[in-house]
Amino acid sequence: MSQSSDPQTSRAQGSEVTAAVLIIGDEILSGRTKDKNIGTIADMLTEIGVDLREVRIVPDVQAEIVAAVNALRARYTYLFTSGGIGPTHDDITADSVAAAFGVGIDIDPRARAMLLERHRPEDLNEARLRMARIPDGADLIANPVTKAPGFRIGNVFVMAGVPQIMAAMLDEIRPTLTGNAPVISETIEAGAIPEGNFAGGLSEIAAAHGSLSIGSYPSMTPDGFRNRIVVRGRDADAVAAARAAIEKLLEELRV
Repeated sequence: MSQSSDPQTSRAQGSEVTAAVLIIGDEILSGRTKDKNIGTIADMLTEIGVDLREVRIVPDVQAEIVAAVNALRARYTYLFTSGGIGPTHDDITADSVAAAFGVGIDIDPRARAMLLERHRPEDLNEARLRMARIPDGADLIANPVTKAPGFRIGNVFVMAGVPQIMAAMLDEIRPTLTGNAPVISETIEAGAIPEGNFAGGLSEIAAAHGSLSIGSYPSMTPDGFRNRIVVRGRDADAVAAARAAIEKLLEELRV
């Protein structure tokens, strides 16, 4: 536990509250399973004002998981992992996180009790009890869907890979998270104006508003390209000023 960063300390020191997501599973890397959890986590973090800075995907290989957990938990306020806490032989996330923190792991009586809310005692076979193995010192994350819990150790939140279960666990931990001021997002429609026409002016506006994130996002519609410019930041006045400058730039191009 002593190796983990303390989110409350980081917040008290005035630093930004940041996060990373670690997706674990061979099935994601092979393309057989399409990840849905990154977007769900990103949406929640945006709502509470936590800056998601990095996403990684690693295979079901303990050395890879340990290395990623240790790198990301040291770099960011929070780390959210998804996948690899089920009952099968390749569900090695709990063991890997315990190894990353240098602590033991065993069947946790609290987790076993949660499993008994869904299963009869005689049905808690060796495979199911794998889901009750929790690293020493970890707090449990309730799972209202199937009862098999996730857990938190230090600044690392370990959750299931099944999207519905992960989302339920995310709801459980959301009240415990501390964020920055909420991000304000403004979208300006550029319509059919090609990006090449406004790229230079937009670059100048972005340089003049360095505290903001300004991006151009084209998409294809039945009528051709449609461009949108998005301004994001925590200073309402700065966002409004940048939006006004962008709208003026686009109006001049239309004329």
